[in-house]
Amino acid sequence: MEIISIGFLFSLLVLVISVVVHEVSHGYMAYILGDPTAKLAGRLTLNPIKHIDPVGSIIVPLVLALLPGGIVFGWAKPVPYNPYNLKAGKYGPAYVAAAGPISNLFLALIFGLLLRTGVAVALLGTSVTPILSTIVLINIMLALFNLIPVPPLDGATILFSFLPYRSRVAHFFARYQIIIILAIILGAGFIIDKLVTAIYYLITGI
Repeated sequence: MEIISIGFLFSLLVLVISVVVHEVSHGYMAYILGDPTAKLAGRLTLNPIKHIDPVGSIIVPLVLALLPGGIVFGWAKPVPYNPYNLKAGKYGPAYVAAAGPISNLFLALIFGLLLRTGVAVALLGTSVTPILSTIVLINIMLALFNLIPVPPLDGATILFSFLPYRSRVAHFFARYQIIIILAIILGAGFIIDKLVTAIYYLITGI
């Protein structure tokens, strides 16, 4: 029996591309808001070599794929930015953080609508359905996972930008972030799975 299937390798490829888009979106949002750090670092590119984190982009997804539960996620090297250069004040980091998950939801929407409208099947046949479904599902999962409000995920940056007692809450989450993330993955994975399924149906209708 094959341990790593062609289907999984395709999923890994989609994951890598999706996390690259995610990180580039952070960089572009920072650039739009006045910070050129990512641009100067050569990170405003879709070249995966510039973004791949060996652990987060390859090893972690491979290990998770071999575990029960079906939750596969990963990450790329964070795109650098200087929050003091952002024109949006204290909400600037929230805008930069939100750009990543929004880019993944946008990809899910585009490829999902190709399924929902039947355009893809009409042009390429029914064999394209599982391919597009994989792209949609992975991007929905990436968006939802990154919106979890635990550092260093994007959801934490968004949340902390709106909290009046940011330092105290941030310190608590930073101190217990590994425990909290593992608890969410192991204990609430089925909730994430249900949300992914619901959003997938909402976008694709299947």
